[in-house]
Amino acid sequence: MIDKPDVDERLLATEVAAAWAVDLTSLTFMPVGLDGHAWAYRVETSEGGRYFLKLRHGEFGRAATRLPGFLRAQGVRQVVAPIDLPDGGSSHGFGAYQLLLYPFHDGGSRWGRGLADRQWTEYGEFLGRLHAVAPSADIAADLPSETYRSNAGERLRLLGGQAAASEALGAFWARYGAALHRLSETVEQLAGHVPPGRHVICHADIHPGNLIADGDGPLHAVDWDAPILAPRERDLMFVYSQDFGDHPINAHRAALFRTGYGPYEVDRTTLSYYRGERHLDDAAAFLDGILNSAASPESRANDLHWLTRIAETVADPGYAA
Repeated sequence: MIDKPDVDERLLATEVAAAWAVDLTSLTFMPVGLDGHAWAYRVETSEGGRYFLKLRHGEFGRAATRLPGFLRAQGVRQVVAPIDLPDGGSSHGFGAYQLLLYPFHDGGSRWGRGLADRQWTEYGEFLGRLHAVAPSADIAADLPSETYRSNAGERLRLLGGQAAASEALGAFWARYGAALHRLSETVEQLAGHVPPGRHVICHADIHPGNLIADGDGPLHAVDWDAPILAPRERDLMFVYSQDFGDHPINAHRAALFRTGYGPYEVDRTTLSYYRGERHLDDAAAFLDGILNSAASPESRANDLHWLTRIAETVADPGYAA
């Protein structure tokens, strides 16, 4: 998020130092991510330690705090897991917020930089290992299971009326509202035609923006806030769509990915459902952010940039969810 959370950062620094027993020397806000309920800070300590702090308004789900460590124990080395508290557990309360502390990895996300050839193969290896892990009974109980009953279309319809009447979004909605409504109808139709398939552990947001690497070095998979038991297409949608990252897949990259992932024939109906539903969900979130009177002009402009990018994709005559 571009806007800082409404917290006293001096108190936050003191809380982090006490909770994780570190001698904190700096706490620096990082304007990253698009989740309207989560914020990020870089933490540095007197011993040279560097950490990534995630602050969430409300609770982290049990899966977000427990699944990453379980996956690392199963050998999925790319997973970045939260650091345990000295007294056990990994999530710490801070007023209306919850905190998670992670190792800090250099290099930044691959959204704008793209993946090197070896990283496309590692991307495939990582998702192949993830989808092959059988969840334990307690982990499975923590994970939601796919139902194909998304509320994104309903949220879009409710916000559409406000957008049409607003000064900030009236022109946008006049141009793109019909295309977004058509997509909502298409997604509802696709939901009724998705074939049954085996559910596996899915990250659910594994686009290049959640892959961290320093140059062409090893990948680190972050942001395990909403994992789910679902068909593999839930994750593979981010690989085989052209909408996620500035250097999307092509024939060469697809071959590299398959070298790591292994043979698998994606179901096109399932893939289309997930692509369209993600566009609807993101569009509704960005509409809500722009209509939020408490948001800064910079935050609204950022949301409008991403909303317009989605709308232009959806309105393209060649678009097929």
